[in-house]
Amino acid sequence: MRARMALAYAGVVCEHREIVLRHKPAAMLTASPKGTVPVLVLPSGQVLDESLSIMHWALTQADPQHWQSATTVRSPQDWLKDNDGPFKTLLDKYKYADRHPAQSAQDYREQALPYLAAIDSALQRAKWLHGDSMGICDIALFPFVRQFAMVDAAWFSQCPFAALKCWLDVLLNMPLFAAVMEKYKPWQPEDAPTFSALVVSS
Repeated sequence: MRARMALAYAGVVCEHREIVLRHKPAAMLTASPKGTVPVLVLPSGQVLDESLSIMHWALTQADPQHWQSATTVRSPQDWLKDNDGPFKTLLDKYKYADRHPAQSAQDYREQALPYLAAIDSALQRAKWLHGDSMGICDIALFPFVRQFAMVDAAWFSQCPFAALKCWLDVLLNMPLFAAVMEKYKPWQPEDAPTFSALVVSS
C-alpha cells in the first residue's frame, strides 16, 4: 500500500500486475526470487523488491509536497526502523496469533502499545509526524497502523489514542488512499498490459 501511495503521489505510471501470492507467476519469481510483494521493475532492468525502496525511488522522480525533506522531531530513520522492525513483528503475531501460540493475541497487542503510544504522543503535538506537513513517515507507517486497527476494530475504537485515531481517519479518507485501493483482477501471462490508474492529483 505504501509503495502504491508513493507511486501515485509522484505521478509514476507503471504497468500493473496484480499477484495472488498462493499462485506466484514465473515472471514475478524471475524478477524477484524472494517471492514477496511489492516488486517494481524499472526500465533499466533494476528490480526494487522492498516497499521502502520503492517509496524512496518514487520520491526521487517527483516530490511535490516535499515528503522526503519534511522535518520531524524524531528522525525519520528511527520511526521507520521501529515500524519495519519490532512493531511489524508484533503486528504479524497479533494478526496471526494462532500461528504463534507462545502468547495470546492480547499479549502481542499489549507489547505493541508503547509503539502506538509514541505515535500518539507525537501527534498530540502536531497534525502529522512531520509537524504541520505530511511526510514520508506518515505514509510509511500508516498501512501498518491500519492493519493493527483492523485486527480488533471494537478494541481499537475504544483505545485511548485519540490523536492516533484521528490521524488514521484522515489518511483513510484521503483521495490518494482511495486511488490505491482500486481492485484489479489477477494478472495472467497472456493479458494485455494494464497501466496503473494510480496517478492522482496532489
